[in-house]
Amino acid sequence: MQLKEGWLVDARRAHSPHFDERPEGEIPSLLVVHNISLPPGEFGGPWIDALFAGTLDPAANPYFADIAGLRVSAHCLIRRDGEIVQYVPFDKRAWHAGVSCYQGRERCNDFSIGIELEGTDTEPYTDAQYRQLVALACTLIQRYPEIAEHLTGHCDIAPERKTDPGPAFDWQRFRSALTASLAQEVP
Repeated sequence: MQLKEGWLVDARRAHSPHFDERPEGEIPSLLVVHNISLPPGEFGGPWIDALFAGTLDPAANPYFADIAGLRVSAHCLIRRDGEIVQYVPFDKRAWHAGVSCYQGRERCNDFSIGIELEGTDTEPYTDAQYRQLVALACTLIQRYPEIAEHLTGHCDIAPERKTDPGPAFDWQRFRSALTASLAQEVP
């Protein structure tokens, strides 16, 4: 994967207005893994893009009435088939973490990159999603090396509010594949 001006070259872009500048001098040093499905438990469709674009129709599904006005985003979404959609450039602050704390540091949006996996806490993620997450993490680590030591779930930075990516996410599989992939890239 290649980056150009904060964007993945080969990802589909779906610009979100829900971002702003990081604090001065702040660079990403944390990767936060999330999950999302809209409506809950359903995959595919335009709803995640619409939520992050601020255009979710509250009448399209009863669940949407409570979330349509949210101003949220993530840097990327990895769909079940492995497609990567990017909403916010990596050098900008996406609004994915909310009230959060990592290793004593609050406001995780300031220093993190948020990656959503299309899924639920309890349904296994796909092989394509793991492959793309590893490839994306490798690309981000090349650009922001400190991320290599700081990979976490939304549940870990906001444990009172969030459960994602949930028990269905295989952290050992992800970390092992990432370590192997990074070792192959070393000259």
